[in-house]
Amino acid sequence: MAGAHPDPLALPLPYSVYCRAGVRQCIGEIAQRAAPSHRVAVISDSAVARLHGEAIAAQFPADRTRLFTVPPGEQEKTRNRWAELTDALLEWGAGRDTTVVAVGGGVIGDLAGFVAATFMRGLPLVQVPTTLLAMVDASVGGKTAVDTPVGKNLVGAFHNPSAVVIDPELLDTLPHDVLRSGFAEMIKHGVIADAPYFDAVLHFAGAVRDHGASAPNFAATITTLITGSVRIKADVVAADSREGGLRQILNFGHTIAHAVERVLNFELLHGDAVAMGMVAEARIAESIGLAREGLSMAIADAVERAGLPSRLPAGIRLDDLIAATHGDKKARGGAARYSLPRGIGAMEAAEGKWAVAVTDEVVKSALHASGPDAPSAI
Repeated sequence: MAGAHPDPLALPLPYSVYCRAGVRQCIGEIAQRAAPSHRVAVISDSAVARLHGEAIAAQFPADRTRLFTVPPGEQEKTRNRWAELTDALLEWGAGRDTTVVAVGGGVIGDLAGFVAATFMRGLPLVQVPTTLLAMVDASVGGKTAVDTPVGKNLVGAFHNPSAVVIDPELLDTLPHDVLRSGFAEMIKHGVIADAPYFDAVLHFAGAVRDHGASAPNFAATITTLITGSVRIKADVVAADSREGGLRQILNFGHTIAHAVERVLNFELLHGDAVAMGMVAEARIAESIGLAREGLSMAIADAVERAGLPSRLPAGIRLDDLIAATHGDKKARGGAARYSLPRGIGAMEAAEGKWAVAVTDEVVKSALHASGPDAPSAI
């Protein structure tokens, strides 16, 4: 495909997003058009670097390109890793004439993006997501951040990429559980904005659960669904680029998810936590009268069909989860706020704020109903 000049998706964004099989072969060309520079810093984790990072770095001039790696895992998305990377860039001689190319999942996209946002007050960034979750969510929208002991993504900056390059063929090397985990964000996009898209995702959920990338017609179907998710997110981001209102609907399921991740020391895949969080937060919506009874079971059915967890892990203390929700970046005045659905494809506007303050008692009741002994949806 090199030299084929692939066309970007038609999206309401100030940067181009490419999504097609084989487009990774054009990353060098796309980056040069979108963010021409003298130096190129490719940032990846050590596992992805062996699979894809080295080949992508080879698309740029060898004497002006360097591959920087960090260990894999959410626990590496810290201020310390940010400092190490920025120091390494300075030692290499990087300046304002450098483009950062982030190759990896959501952790690398966030971390490398934050490096690009802050190094010399901002460098061009090209996002190359290699996980399903990063393709449909983390790489699009311009949010970059690192975690702190208090919570996830609490230190960060808005920094739009110059381009996003999504190649579904990269999913062939993704472990099945990581692929399945990313599917949670696609379910979320259907819930928050598009009932027909939710139905399409639900129809494909069994293939993701049972076969992953080896499912019949997987490549064509997942490309179509990825494009659908990107369009949904792009529409929301274009309407609210800095999360002052509508964009908060993208946080559905995430207040509980981030609390679960923190309490479990980030030992749970993000999409698995989001799956649990969506079910619990739908129960909150039912309990305060925003949604009709049955919404949480419909969402639980969707996540279980994909092989994702709908119930909280055994042994987790609800009081610990409640405390962790207060450290979420959406909290105000010490109270957690939730973006809640009214039904599949419709979210509560909350007078334009798109987030609702919910008492700890209501949240605890919903979490109890989402415990390990709760009935399965299927």
